[in-house]
Amino acid sequence: MSSRVSIAGHPLHPMLVTIPIGLWVFSLVSDIAYLSTGDMRWESTAYFTLGGGIVGALLAAVPGLLDYLGLHEPRERRVASIHLVLNLAIVVVQVVNFWLRAEGAPGGQNLPVLISVVAVAALVVSGWLGGQLVHVFGVTQPHHGEQGALEHDRLHPRT
Repeated sequence: MSSRVSIAGHPLHPMLVTIPIGLWVFSLVSDIAYLSTGDMRWESTAYFTLGGGIVGALLAAVPGLLDYLGLHEPRERRVASIHLVLNLAIVVVQVVNFWLRAEGAPGGQNLPVLISVVAVAALVVSGWLGGQLVHVFGVTQPHHGEQGALEHDRLHPRT
């Protein structure tokens, strides 16, 4: 199955997931910088990059869901289901994290930072599953039958 949502043959979901991943990792880095220096600019940066990551994740989820709906192989579908549920859980956790920061988390900064650590660790697992879907199962690549038809059309163009 080639990706259902693509631009010029390039799947959109893998392009978009870099936005929340990068922002959430940088949010955690900003938290660490804030805890190390006490500089409030790092705390603000962590907050805003966390929020941007949530928006980016929701944008990436749309083509991801459409690609998911196109999966039919049970093994691919099982791994993709785990990937999907894990990503939804990460988004929910990050929304709670964002809310805690906006409201002033009980216990100060420690709980939101701990949540960020857990969320980034879960991103690693989710990324592993996404990589398995793409690189092991080849879900964004045409299957052999489709590839054969594409090759046939290339070698024998219709006039």
